[in-house]
Amino acid sequence: MSTAFLTSWKVRVGLGILVLFCLLAVFGPWLVDSLLGLDPRENDTAVIAQPPGAAHLLGTNQFGQDVLAQVVAGARGSMYVGLLGAVVGTAMAILIGVPAGYYGGKVDAGLNFLTNLFLVLPVLPLILIVAGYLEGTGITTIALIIGFFGWSGGARTLRAQALSIANRDFVRAMRMLGERGPRLVFAEVLPHLTGLIASMFLHAMIGAVMAEAGLAFLGISDSSAISWGTMIQSAQQQSAVLRGLWWWFVPPGLCIALIGTACALVNFGVDEIANPKLRVARPVSARRAKRLARAGGGA
Repeated sequence: MSTAFLTSWKVRVGLGILVLFCLLAVFGPWLVDSLLGLDPRENDTAVIAQPPGAAHLLGTNQFGQDVLAQVVAGARGSMYVGLLGAVVGTAMAILIGVPAGYYGGKVDAGLNFLTNLFLVLPVLPLILIVAGYLEGTGITTIALIIGFFGWSGGARTLRAQALSIANRDFVRAMRMLGERGPRLVFAEVLPHLTGLIASMFLHAMIGAVMAEAGLAFLGISDSSAISWGTMIQSAQQQSAVLRGLWWWFVPPGLCIALIGTACALVNFGVDEIANPKLRVARPVSARRAKRLARAGGGA
């Protein structure tokens, strides 16, 4: 499974982009500061709204701040929100959806009621209200809010899959051998949901990045934090589109689009490997065809 997973070009390209952005989030601010000597918060009135050039590769914004330095610094904030929000949302979906499908009965009724409650709740208005009350608390709180309200759809899917796996022969055999409790759920049932959980995590990750950008665009975010969403929100406030300052809002928007593309590519690759209906026979190269022909002739 792991070997086939890495042989898909979609998975390799998607993971390459995600790893690149993760490295950029971890080491980017240090590299920009040490190599280029740029500070994303420094205001230089001499270079206000300058287009991309040799001194500033991505230009400067209305406040004289270097856009490249802000994009790199924003990668840390946006990737942090995306990863933390995805971890929280996926963990809640697993802890609620899998036991509900496996145990059934009253456990399923109670957990399913909680899932249905969150499914019918207007998530975006709730996020706006809660984030509005907690305005200025930082990107960690924003990520936790996004993850807390974004688990119900995944929990419903995991419940259905766990319900199917719970009735398979190997699970019944484990019960007959005396296996009970959470170990059977998380050691025997959960590993069969790895592909689905990976897809859920990627979907939750790009959803958290876009949700943070949307909250920042609406002004419900920590104004002191630097992320791609706060960059787009600042550009909108200063009418960057009408003034033709495309280098201010295009780079962060392009980064968000690349993250979404990378997650989609990895997701497609996981589906092609985990779902037998989507598996496509790989074309045999000329060299391998000759080798197979020789082997067949020798036999």
